[in-house]
Amino acid sequence: MSFDRTLPPTTTERGIRVALIFALAAERLTLYYEHGKWLTDAQATSLAADWLGRSKRQLAVEERRRLAALSDKLARQIEGSVSREAGLFISHEMNEALDPNHQSELALSLMAECERLLDEPGEA
Repeated sequence: MSFDRTLPPTTTERGIRVALIFALAAERLTLYYEHGKWLTDAQATSLAADWLGRSKRQLAVEERRRLAALSDKLARQIEGSVSREAGLFISHEMNEALDPNHQSELALSLMAECERLLDEPGEA
């Protein structure tokens, strides 16, 4: 996954957090649907650090853990509410949407959900 190519240098700190939730949820769903396993929060936290490092950005480990937990919440919410076929489609669409040239209404609605999760009371 190429998270760093989706973040132009002008991306806000909030935008980075929302994008990380989205990208980590996509990775979690891909792993789940392809291998039947969930990415752990520790793995997601490390993956976020790798992605951020490629674009010369960083977040504190506590913040990466929080975003990893939010991505897990979103991924499991998706998995629990749709059929396997729909989940595979959503996972694919999310990964495609990591390319800024790919336009997707589904990805935009999921990005809005990532923003909502970030803004939930108790999640700040």
